[in-house]
Amino acid sequence: MGGLRDVTAPFVVPGPSGVAVRDRLKHLTPQDEKVLRLVGAHLGSLASRDLKARCGDALEHSAGTWAARKRELTAESSSRWAGSITKATHDQWALARRGQTAHLHSLEAGVRTIRHRLSLPVGDKGTKHTPGGYRSAREWFSKTRRLHVLEDRLDKVRADRENGVVHVVRGGKRLLGTRHHLDAAQLTETQWRECWEAGRWFLQADGESGKRFGNETIRISPGGEVSIRLPAPLTELANAGHGRYVLAAKVRFAHRGQEWADRVEANRAVAYRIHYDVPRGRWYVTASWQIPPTKTVPLQAALAEGVIGVDTNADHLAAWRLDVHGNPIGRPRRFFYDLSGTTLHRDAQVRHALSRLLHWAKTCGVKAIAVEDLDFAAEKTREKHGRRRRFRRLISAMPTGRLRARLTSMADATGISIIAVDPAYTSKWGAQHWQKPMTAPRRKTTRHDAASIAIGRRAQGHPIRRRTAPPRAHQSDVHGHRTVQARPDTLGREEPRPRIPGPRTRSVPPDAARTRATRTSKTVRGVRSGQEWVQDSLLLTD
Repeated sequence: MGGLRDVTAPFVVPGPSGVAVRDRLKHLTPQDEKVLRLVGAHLGSLASRDLKARCGDALEHSAGTWAARKRELTAESSSRWAGSITKATHDQWALARRGQTAHLHSLEAGVRTIRHRLSLPVGDKGTKHTPGGYRSAREWFSKTRRLHVLEDRLDKVRADRENGVVHVVRGGKRLLGTRHHLDAAQLTETQWRECWEAGRWFLQADGESGKRFGNETIRISPGGEVSIRLPAPLTELANAGHGRYVLAAKVRFAHRGQEWADRVEANRAVAYRIHYDVPRGRWYVTASWQIPPTKTVPLQAALAEGVIGVDTNADHLAAWRLDVHGNPIGRPRRFFYDLSGTTLHRDAQVRHALSRLLHWAKTCGVKAIAVEDLDFAAEKTREKHGRRRRFRRLISAMPTGRLRARLTSMADATGISIIAVDPAYTSKWGAQHWQKPMTAPRRKTTRHDAASIAIGRRAQGHPIRRRTAPPRAHQSDVHGHRTVQARPDTLGREEPRPRIPGPRTRSVPPDAARTRATRTSKTVRGVRSGQEWVQDSLLLTD
């Protein structure tokens, strides 16, 4: 057991700190779409210029430079538009900085692995935790060349990191690369250009408490009327007072609509974002606001009604319900999803699978769902797994971050707690101790189903190992306890089963235990049947 790593304790995942709802802008007039396109393009050019200035400041950024950039943007838009642009710029720069750090760690892990394997003899066998040498001299030589490439990349990324240089593309690097592969993306140049321009528009405004309806820039009334404060160069397009343009569309948020209406009527801050979906040809508006963090339920209170253990896989969720003692109840459930296709399709598949999982949990009356706290950031490197391309594709396709965020947000609305457990050895030990015992003639238990049991038991504090029945020399418990489940805090749970007086078979009458001590046998060894046996009186002497 010395080679096993320590397993961290399970914990209840805190609830979400914000809410976002979306609705479609229907029945827009051609003039409405023209105004939205002009405003988005104008503010998008300002956002691109501001992002360039922020990247140029690098580590020399300060409150003074931020204020100077905001003053320059205010003259061409408005004070609130300038504030939203500069805040979005800083968020994008910080995101690029975090991505740069993750890329740096990935390169360091790759260089470290290649150097270790190159130092070993060719064909040297590795261990379970440490890779061995390369298989052939040809592979060894190719890896020496790759090592030089990775070291060169690592030096550049380190230099950028030290100088505060980040590489950001407004509109997305993936969409930019699609320009060179239009046939594979099944797009024409005109379609790509429309997607590129729409991706670089800027139509989002932060909320402000105390102002009318919680937002002075993009305002939506409780009745659903949408109005936009036009930038200074486009004020001649206004159709309402104070340089505002009112859209013909009416907004009605179906999800959390009452909560949104309460905030708007109380003039509490609500942020809005308007964007255009090019493939569908539709306009959408997204409203978001902060909510106070939900008070975390104690772990024991969440597990009072049992738990559902969930094993996350590339194409489905394997779930099994466990009672308070860690025993599987009923049959395993699997919730499938398809992660091929567009981003919207993948997101919808994940959302539908989680909806079915939460609905089943509510039906069972369980108040907790246990999931693995997965993070494959250090496991996706090409150098760690070498030729195991299928395994690398498998872990890369698992939407761990999206599932965790979605499940936490959706479970908070249903009152179900999410418990995160350490993923160490759950699949291995689950298959070792639970796959075969839970397999029945009409039920095939997979390795993922057994892992879900292990996850649920770890959340409850039970050991994953089953209690196996000892070899039985006779009917007593001379070889230890029998197969039974008990809570870890149950006194005497490791002791033999207590002796219960009375008969052990069902053929004895119910009152046999009461009359057993008073009954006498009618037969005795060496005495003919029917002959009464009488005990002689004892001789009492002084």
